[in-house]
Amino acid sequence: MRKKILISGGLGKFAKQIMLHGSESFEISAPSRQSMDIRNPRQIYSNIIRFNPDYFIHAAAMTRPMKSHEIAPMKSMKLNIEGTCNVVEACSTTGLKLLYISTDYVYPGKTGNYSEEDGVLPFTKYGWSKLGGECAVKMYDNSLILRIAMCEKPFPHPGAMIDVKKSSIFSDEAAKITLQLLDEFGIINIGGPNQSIYDFVKTHQEEVKPITRNSANSKMMPDVSMNTEKLNEISRRR
Repeated sequence: MRKKILISGGLGKFAKQIMLHGSESFEISAPSRQSMDIRNPRQIYSNIIRFNPDYFIHAAAMTRPMKSHEIAPMKSMKLNIEGTCNVVEACSTTGLKLLYISTDYVYPGKTGNYSEEDGVLPFTKYGWSKLGGECAVKMYDNSLILRIAMCEKPFPHPGAMIDVKKSSIFSDEAAKITLQLLDEFGIINIGGPNQSIYDFVKTHQEEVKPITRNSANSKMMPDVSMNTEKLNEISRRR
């Protein structure tokens, strides 16, 4: 019998990638926000009771545009922090394994090559909202936090920053890796090689133009790259 995955943010791009790459091995339910609004604890519980999953992948979040978190921080808090608290409480009550999709934006972004044990200090309100969610998840032992340097595919902008280093990975590859980590615990960085955003995107979309943080009026820090040795070690064990 196939194990079951319940995923929040069912209409999002990451949830769709989980369904695409996991549907042969798992039975997956990805309710829409109307059916499972994480701000509504009763809807979370009812979906868990009805579907009886083995894993809950919490991917619902307020993400882009990044400036929306600066403009409406309370909306960001309601969804990314309080909504995550609701998910944690539901999983804790039912004993359900929880995987939380977080971000590399929780790291300071100054020196790069951040490991899971390094200190966190977000440089945007989006990063703070996701770190707030992480705090809730860490209160529940049967959980895994995945800090993913997620990049949309195709890249949605005409230009990519040449003076920002990240460990970018497309959402389809991140979804495949997530499905391999369902039984892990703690915190794991997920990303690709450490390189500028421009160099990463240019490999896949030749038409992209190089831009800088200043020209983009961006709050990005110069080096948000992550150390993925823990992930590599897990892969070697398999």
